[in-house]
Amino acid sequence: MTLFEPYNMPFAVALILVAALFVIQLFGFLDIDLDLDADADGGISASPVGGLLTLLGLGRVPLTVWLVVFFALFAGVGLGIQQLADSFTGAPLDRWLAAVLAAGGAFPATAAIARPLGRVLPHDETTAVDTGTLLGRRATITDGVARSGSPARARVKDMHGQDHYVMVEPHEEASELHAGDEVLLVRRDGNQFYATALAERRLSPN
Repeated sequence: MTLFEPYNMPFAVALILVAALFVIQLFGFLDIDLDLDADADGGISASPVGGLLTLLGLGRVPLTVWLVVFFALFAGVGLGIQQLADSFTGAPLDRWLAAVLAAGGAFPATAAIARPLGRVLPHDETTAVDTGTLLGRRATITDGVARSGSPARARVKDMHGQDHYVMVEPHEEASELHAGDEVLLVRRDGNQFYATALAERRLSPN
């Protein structure tokens, strides 16, 4: 039994897509996140479609990552089904029947993997949260030194506890913000945020 036999073609195509999507994600040619409407507690959307997509793990990881996991599982399950069918009956299943069975196993398995994977993957800024809602929140400079006209990268959590990475300059022109500094995002100009070091203010904890 070889990969490129007609009865294995759906799974061969899936593996080719895995390789293509992996390259896309690795080099950042395409950065797609699924925008789901979550409730205030970060739960499943009230929309039936949104709830189904969330149940499948969509929205918890970038769409390209979800597709890589799904197609890899689809190919692995499908090839396993064909191998078992050939061992027990002497012939593989029809490719479309095998594809349906493989998809039935790959969807729940992908959802099970996407949930914990979403907690460990870094989340860059996405359209799922209006960037304006990040104003007034605490952030941490992750690398570099932010100076006026020379921003540095900072990590900030949104209302759902998801990490976002934004570019930050000091609000005060003479100030510098160093890696590890905790800052307060005080204003925004487009995608550029301006922050004040928390050490310069007396603030009560969030």
